[in-house]
Amino acid sequence: MARVRTGVRVVGAVLAAAVLGASLAGCSSTGGKRAEERAKAAEAGRPAVSTPRWTFAMVTHAGDGDTFWDIVQKGAKEAAAKDNINFVYAHDDQAQQQAQFVQNAIDQKVDGIVVSLAKPEALKDVVAKAVKAGIPVITVNSGSAQSAAYGALTHIGQDEQIAGEAVGTELNKRGRKKTICVLHEQGNVGHEQRCAGAKKTFSGSLENLYVEGTNMPSVQAAVQAKLQADPSVDAILTLGAPFAPTAVKAKEAAGSEAEVDTFDLNDSVARDLKSGALGFAVDQQPYLQGYEAIDLLWLYRHNADVLGGGRPVLTGPQIVTAAEAAELEEYIKRGSR
Repeated sequence: MARVRTGVRVVGAVLAAAVLGASLAGCSSTGGKRAEERAKAAEAGRPAVSTPRWTFAMVTHAGDGDTFWDIVQKGAKEAAAKDNINFVYAHDDQAQQQAQFVQNAIDQKVDGIVVSLAKPEALKDVVAKAVKAGIPVITVNSGSAQSAAYGALTHIGQDEQIAGEAVGTELNKRGRKKTICVLHEQGNVGHEQRCAGAKKTFSGSLENLYVEGTNMPSVQAAVQAKLQADPSVDAILTLGAPFAPTAVKAKEAAGSEAEVDTFDLNDSVARDLKSGALGFAVDQQPYLQGYEAIDLLWLYRHNADVLGGGRPVLTGPQIVTAAEAAELEEYIKRGSR
């Protein structure tokens, strides 16, 4: 049985793991034994099921070098190994290319598609094509509001508006008065929702700062210039783990005392949380998003199972501070948090 970490503050519902665990293990006296057998098979690199070797494609809006999506992939690959799935992954931060990857998967007649909808309108038609072709689709990470309308079985991720609201509440607890929300990908609906949610619950003032996320020196320069122009800014919120250390550098170069906070975890963020360089991080459990997306496609193909009841299956948010970062360190180091 997994350890329950009571130190982590959970905001929202984390539904998938508990429901899946119950559905797979069941209530029979043999449930525990079967779970042990599955675990042993996975450790040995053997499938834990006897279903056909289906092919599932995952297409995301990840940019090169984004550690968040490495964690999503890790979860997806481990679920694929367990479920005897041929896993195919493609990514591009340009929505047009992402749509082309989905079309390629349709042309190859894959057995299931997982897709992120950071720019939903650009993928609306191609997702509809997949559904019309009889390919089950699950959306992940971005696009929860459009998922059902586009015909997806379910959406797995965090509600970005709720996550943003949790950030605003946390900033209030920390006594912050003026925040800049650093958006590194213009047109990403999830990013806009995060900042809007934070603005809704934050009792101080919050201003969006758009930067060129593919150019870190440019990101640092933009944040630094903003801090120098407005010394009253006392909090910087970045929307991805790779941007947090860049914001810290910008703060130091500007001579600012602003607290840097971020969405998402990686090893660097964990270290900076423990050292005090960062105030808090918002974790949406990307490993769980990848793992459950593949596992739910397998469950649908195998048993016509669907989770969520028409609503998103939430994997976050969780507010992680220095204490929780230490508690999660072993999982972060192995690349699953």
